[in-house]
Amino acid sequence: MAELVADYVLKRLREWGIHRIYGYPGDGINGFLGALDRAKDKTEFIQARHEEMAAFMACGHAKFTGEVGVCMATSGPGAIHLLNGLYDAKLDHHPVVAIVGQQKRMSLGAEYQQEVDLQVLFKDVSEFVQVCMEPAQARHLVDRAVRIALDRHEVCTLIIPNDVQEEKAVESPPREHGAVYSSVGYARPRVLPHDADLEHAAKVLNEGKKVAMLVGQGAAGAADELLETAELLGAGIAKALLGKDVLPDDLPFVTGPIGLLGSTASYELMKGCDTLLMVGTSFPYAEFLPKEGQARCVEIELDASRIGIRYPVDAPLVGDANETLKALIPMLERKQDRSWREEIESQVAEWWRVTEERAFQDGDPMNPQRVVWELSQRLPDDTIITADSGSSTNWFARDLKLKKGNLASLSGTLATMGPGVPYAIAAKFAHPGRPVIAFVGDGAFQMNGMNELITVKRYYERWKDNPTLVFCVFNNQDLNQVTWEQRVLSGDPKYPGTQWIPDFPYARYAELVGFEGIYCEDGDEVGSAWDQALAADRPCVLEVKTDPEIPPLPPHITKMQAEKMARAMVKGDPERTGVMEKSLLGKLVEFKESLPGRK
Repeated sequence: MAELVADYVLKRLREWGIHRIYGYPGDGINGFLGALDRAKDKTEFIQARHEEMAAFMACGHAKFTGEVGVCMATSGPGAIHLLNGLYDAKLDHHPVVAIVGQQKRMSLGAEYQQEVDLQVLFKDVSEFVQVCMEPAQARHLVDRAVRIALDRHEVCTLIIPNDVQEEKAVESPPREHGAVYSSVGYARPRVLPHDADLEHAAKVLNEGKKVAMLVGQGAAGAADELLETAELLGAGIAKALLGKDVLPDDLPFVTGPIGLLGSTASYELMKGCDTLLMVGTSFPYAEFLPKEGQARCVEIELDASRIGIRYPVDAPLVGDANETLKALIPMLERKQDRSWREEIESQVAEWWRVTEERAFQDGDPMNPQRVVWELSQRLPDDTIITADSGSSTNWFARDLKLKKGNLASLSGTLATMGPGVPYAIAAKFAHPGRPVIAFVGDGAFQMNGMNELITVKRYYERWKDNPTLVFCVFNNQDLNQVTWEQRVLSGDPKYPGTQWIPDFPYARYAELVGFEGIYCEDGDEVGSAWDQALAADRPCVLEVKTDPEIPPLPPHITKMQAEKMARAMVKGDPERTGVMEKSLLGKLVEFKESLPGRK
C-alpha cells in the first residue's frame, strides 16, 4: 500500500523525535487512526477519556520534559474540546502541537455536519495555524509547527481535512515554482545580552544593599547560577508559583512562594529590599512587589517583549537565564555586610515554624495543611508533583517542601480547574521510573479527574518497575477557593447553592477501578496513610477528608480584605463561627516565638 499523508505526518513527527500522541478518536481523523495502526509501536496513541484531558496531557508532557507535546482530535466538537488545555499551554509558554481533523475540502463552506471554521477558532490560541490543503504541504507544515513550538514555546495547530489524510503522500514536492523544501532539526541559540548591558546590571546589583531575587519557570536549569548569585549578593530568593521547583525549599535563604499564596518571608523580602533581580518570571501581582520607586530592578528574560511589564526595570537583560547569569557573575562583588542575609534567614526560619504549627492545629475533621506537611517529611527525592486549581493549591504552594531533584507544576497563568490528574498521567508516561503525586480538590476531581482513572487503568501495568502514582483528593464538599474569594474579595458570605458539592467515596471508587483506595480523616493518621500510598503496588487514591473552614491566610491582610471578610460574616455566613475562630488561631501563630515539642 502506498504511504498516505497521515502515515507521512506520523513519520515526520518521529523524525522530530515525537513518538507519543494524546487524543481521542473520531471519524474526522480516520486517516490517522489507520496510520497509527500501521505504525505499530513506532508512534503511540494514548487514548484519554476526553479531548480536553488529551490537551492537558500534551501540556504536561511539555512541562516535564521540555519537549513538544502533541495532541490529536477529530473535527468539530473534538477540536473544540482541545481549547482549554491548549490555552493552558499557551499562557504558561510550553510547546504543544495540536493535530485536528476537518471535513472534506469539497464540503467546506456548505454548513456541513461538524463543519467549524477551525482556522478562526484556533487563531488566538496558536502561534501558527494552517490547513493542509494538499499532500505536498504536509512536509513543511509539520516542520514549521514543531520548530515554531520549540523556538517560541507556543501552541501550533495543523488542520488536516479527512480526504487529504487519505491521499497519497508526497515525500518531496515537485521541483517547480511554489514548491517548498523544509527540513527537520532545531537547535536553541545562545542568547546573551550585550557586555554594556551586563556591566550596567552588575553596577545596579553591586550598589544595592538589600537585594531580593524573584525567580520563575524561566530560570529552570539555572539553579547553580542562581545560588552563586544569591551568595555573592547576600540575597534572598522568592519563587513565583510556576518556579516552585527551580530551587529546593530547604535552603535557608529561599523564602518560598510569593503573592496571595505566598509566605510572610517573601512578603517581608519584597517589602524591605532596595534592589530587585527578576529571573525568568512574569509574576503579575504588583501589590506583592516592592513599591514603585522603592527598588532598582534588573530583569533577565528570554523574550524581550515581556521585559518591564510587571515592574519598572533599570537594567533589562535579554537572554537565557543560565547563560546570562554565567556572564553576569564575574562582574558581581561579594557583599561583606551579611546583615540583610541574616535577616532573611531569620524570616525563613520563622515562616517554616509558622507553617508547621498551623499544620498541627485541629481541624474538623482534619486540617488540610497537615496532609501536605506530612508528605513533606517523607517526599521521595525524585518525585514529580502536580497540582490542580483550588484551595489545595494554597497548601501545595506554601506547605510542600520540595527537595533538590523534585519536579512540580500546575496551571499557572490560566489557573484552570482540571489539569492536575492529566498532568500526573503525562508525567508518568514521560518518566515511568519516578513516583508521581497529584494534589486535587474534590471539585476538580468530580469535574473531570475521576474519568481519567479509567485511562490510568488501561495503561498502568507498563509502570510495574515503579508503580507509584498517587492522586491525593482533598474532600471538603466545597468549591473552597471560590468560597474564600467570595468572602475576602467581594464581602459576600458562602452561598451553599453554588459552593456545596456532593460527597462521593473517592477511595472506594479507586478500588472499583482496581487501584489502592485509602481514606483518612485524622491528622495523626495521615502520615501513615502517606506511607501506605507511597508503598502501594498500583496507582492509589488517597482521599483526605479536610476542614473547609481552615483559612488560606495571605501573607499580609489588608484593611480592605479584613473589612470585606467581616462584612461576609455579618451577612450570615453559614460557617462564620468556625471561620472566625480558625482564622484567628492561624494568625496568632505568627506571634508565637517557638514551637514546643516539635523542634
